[in-house]
Amino acid sequence: MEQIINILKQQNEALFLFTNTAFWIFFGAVLLGHAFVYKHKTLRILFLFMVSLFFYFKTGGYFFSLLLISTVTDYTIGQALGRASKKAIRKLLLTASIVLNLSLLAYFKYLFFFVGLFNNVFHESVIPIDYLADFSNRFFNSSFEISNITLPVGISFFTFQTLSYSIDVYRKRIEPVDNIIDFGFYVSFFPQLIAGPIVRASQFIPQLRKPYHVSERVVWKAILLILAGLFKKMVISDYLSVNIIDRVFESPEVYSGIEILTAIYGYALQIYCDFSGYTDIAIGLALLLGFKLPQNFNAPYNATSIVSFWRRWHMSLSFWLRDYLYIPLGGNRKGTFRTGLNILITMLLGGLWHGANIRFVIWGLMHGLGLMVNKIFAWLFEKLKITFPEPIGWFITFHFIVLTWVVFRAHSLESVHVMAHRIFNAFQANLFVDVVQNQPYIFGYLILGFTIHWLPLKFKNGMKRSFYKAPVPVKILFSAFVLYLIHLLHQADLQPFIYFRF
Repeated sequence: MEQIINILKQQNEALFLFTNTAFWIFFGAVLLGHAFVYKHKTLRILFLFMVSLFFYFKTGGYFFSLLLISTVTDYTIGQALGRASKKAIRKLLLTASIVLNLSLLAYFKYLFFFVGLFNNVFHESVIPIDYLADFSNRFFNSSFEISNITLPVGISFFTFQTLSYSIDVYRKRIEPVDNIIDFGFYVSFFPQLIAGPIVRASQFIPQLRKPYHVSERVVWKAILLILAGLFKKMVISDYLSVNIIDRVFESPEVYSGIEILTAIYGYALQIYCDFSGYTDIAIGLALLLGFKLPQNFNAPYNATSIVSFWRRWHMSLSFWLRDYLYIPLGGNRKGTFRTGLNILITMLLGGLWHGANIRFVIWGLMHGLGLMVNKIFAWLFEKLKITFPEPIGWFITFHFIVLTWVVFRAHSLESVHVMAHRIFNAFQANLFVDVVQNQPYIFGYLILGFTIHWLPLKFKNGMKRSFYKAPVPVKILFSAFVLYLIHLLHQADLQPFIYFRF
């Protein structure tokens, strides 16, 4: 008990990582408390809402206030939209929600980026200040650094959630939430608060007042998801990150072309295992608490086109951009030119959503152009009545995605240039065997990770069914074995999830 109290007193983002023992002590305490309140719907939601606020306070610190501001603002606007009948007033309310939410996001995420552009263009020396930290220092005697604006954890995710709520209420697709506790819980639900998936009110709010019921099969499904997520993150992602990817991307000029290519393919696997691992765990945790979150990944590296990739990768963001940006811009309803322009705008802003850096803009532009080319060839093949071979489509798509990840991960565009130069000018195929012999575990993890990813869906589903049908002692032994395997194979320090920084 004393250990639990000490953990709850600490404030550290890393402390509540899903891969940290402290988080599982915290979650165990949540499950224990939930066991006493789950029969009372209102008390249950209030308990989980307070737990979620506590979780964000411990991980986000004084940025906790931003979550409350976003919650109160959009709840109030939603209520006003529900009462308003005049179109002009409804538009004004929606505009207020969009401006307030995006202003907070822009200030913390993009101020330095845009101030830097302004200074470069106009040869000025404007220095941005973190006014929230300054306010805290003045009134609460804190000592935060005010010359550098810290990105609040999860701000991109909960901002998009509250925005989708206001837009859906405006479109009359959902009714306003009457209870601020319900709405606050929707915004702050801790398993997916920091890195998604991005959940819409229409998906989540109806679940709040349903009786809590979790079948034995759902419990084991949740456990299997959590184990899979931990394995992908702690075994594959962290090992590749520490042992080759971070080193090569930090100093590409000292590595051979073979090692750079290994790191590039490794990063494609790392970011998938890292991000999908997080969402697997989040979905599993939510299931144990009686909530169903949307699927966020569907074997994205099986895609045979760029369009298919974006239907499989970070699906909650892809569909959000489609429904709240691409379609309102006109989608594909206003001619070929406008369709292409709408795709480019959507993907550029999707790239910028990931971070305030020209690399993310270029990454988004590459995907936008890829989607346009994809649509052009799809139209052409349809007209010519040609069936494009799927293996070729997969090969082109996969390597295009891998190429874009280089821009996404590199420290700078100069690093991208250095890596390309080393691949073409320092690539010695005869050294491949030596590289593999010197780093056998790296290639072993690469083969293991991609093999698991590319296993046929029918085979994976069959394995899951076999697990669910197995006797309880067998399932317990298997789960314990996987946990032991994760502990045994995890040889790196705990690494933060990649999407925490977005």
